[in-house]
Amino acid sequence: MTGASTVPDGEELRAVIFDMDGVLIDTEPVWRRIEIETFASLGVPLTEAECRETMGLRINESVQLWYSRRPWPDVAPEAVAARILAGVIDEVVSHGVAADGALAAIAVVRRAGLLCAVASSSPLPLIAAVVERLHIAGDVDVICSAEQDEHGKPAPDVYLRAASLLGVPAAGCLAVEDSIYGVLSARAAGMPCIVIPDDVTAADPRLDAASLRLHSLVDLDDERLASLRAAYFA
Repeated sequence: MTGASTVPDGEELRAVIFDMDGVLIDTEPVWRRIEIETFASLGVPLTEAECRETMGLRINESVQLWYSRRPWPDVAPEAVAARILAGVIDEVVSHGVAADGALAAIAVVRRAGLLCAVASSSPLPLIAAVVERLHIAGDVDVICSAEQDEHGKPAPDVYLRAASLLGVPAAGCLAVEDSIYGVLSARAAGMPCIVIPDDVTAADPRLDAASLRLHSLVDLDDERLASLRAAYFA
């Protein structure tokens, strides 16, 4: 394990808050493909590496970033963001599958008597589509989209709001993330954070802020959760 060995406030573990894209469902490649296709139609070629720069950001922020760097005519950034989002939702509804170990990890959390939340940069319509597709509505107590917050990840807003809605101090929550911005967001909120990075971003030193790295949610079993509880919570 990396990061601080204790939580300053000495809170008990009461909730686990999952990011969504790349954690519960493998939509990150879908986002990149649809972004590349959409921007190409506007005369703005993007690479996979460039798309990875915006992982964890809200879609409107991602689109605005590329518009500021490579402005295109005629189509408003808001319309581009809506087009990308619609494409990702269609893909989830038609073909979405849970990430490896995601459903089992949620079951581990519930079996431990903990609350469960989703805190994602994705808009609520996509979160709702994923929750329905994965049949996890009955296991998720709170759903938060950073679209509703003043500041998106890496700011802590969405994690702090999720904790508040759960009725749990931030220091009593464990976050599960895959992106650099997500890890920074959770840690800024004062939460220990598991990161499940992909092969490309795994070497980024900013991920060292995470409390623990896992290869996939398959590794978040009862024993692992118990060890995290002992290491980071009262």
